[in-house]
Amino acid sequence: MRRLLNKRVISRISPPLKNFNHGHRSFPSLTAEFSSSSLRTMVATATAPRLTELNFPITPVPKNPLGEGKYIRNAAALIIGDEILNGKVQDKNTQYFATFCFQQGIDLKRVEVIPDDEAEIIEAARRMVQKYDIVITSGGIGPTHDDITYESLAKAFGQDLEYHEETLHRMTETNKTRAWVSLQNKEQITAQHRMALFPNKSEVIFPCPDIWTPVVRLEGKLCVLPGVPMLFRKMLQELAPLLPLPPPHERPFRYQIFTDSPESSIAPFLTALQERVKNDGIRIGSYPFFGRGVCVSLIGLDKPSILALGGEVIKETGGYIITEKELDEMRQA
Repeated sequence: MRRLLNKRVISRISPPLKNFNHGHRSFPSLTAEFSSSSLRTMVATATAPRLTELNFPITPVPKNPLGEGKYIRNAAALIIGDEILNGKVQDKNTQYFATFCFQQGIDLKRVEVIPDDEAEIIEAARRMVQKYDIVITSGGIGPTHDDITYESLAKAFGQDLEYHEETLHRMTETNKTRAWVSLQNKEQITAQHRMALFPNKSEVIFPCPDIWTPVVRLEGKLCVLPGVPMLFRKMLQELAPLLPLPPPHERPFRYQIFTDSPESSIAPFLTALQERVKNDGIRIGSYPFFGRGVCVSLIGLDKPSILALGGEVIKETGGYIITEKELDEMRQA
């Protein structure tokens, strides 16, 4: 029965993969029998969208919602999803957004994780747009019953839901590259179209030429992003040129030094150093790595001053300069 099932599935996917090559190596005929894991890989390859064939127009830089000459100074993140709170899914988007904000010179002030609950989304969205220059949401914009982000945000800001025609068009064009779409029934198609049902007074921004999904912006501040980390990262990267970001001279420099001295041993020195430079806009932090040592972080806008202070830290603690990559490797070890 398994062999017969494999042959049936293979017969469906063989036409688009007839001349499939990988590098300089040609794959054998797909009429051969495959293991179940190999078959799943081939099916995934056959049904995945070929993004290189998509080239949608990108939205021009929108009018600055903060006002002429102003730029984003602070930010907040609203992570939406029961699966985050019950531990089923690990939130990776917060760290990426925090890194993005730091690199752009934006002060990330707040991160909240809330359930797929209408009242929670409404309250948090209203409160955050009043306090921060940009608010991103992550999650809750899929085709299933618990994806209620768009619906809840529409209620939060007194808007109705309405299908966005350009989004539907891009969705349709993308689906032409997906074999499984032709097998969907009416209810399944309706569920997919829910992902183009937006608050009718929102701003729809298309940052990516190879992804149909837009960034929906409400109140000029709240940007709705997907929860899937790969999509979240790509869309945030592509969205950056369309945002009123701080100029380069407003972006901080971070200098990191690692020492194997105990944190308590270097605490008096770091306390005195922070007191000395507190009026210069320089922040000093220490982050212990259990059983290994301490990473001392110096952050500020004046790079020469940071480098000079770093020399003091190295001399006093017996430490050495460490890169972010090396720290990541240390965290994962």
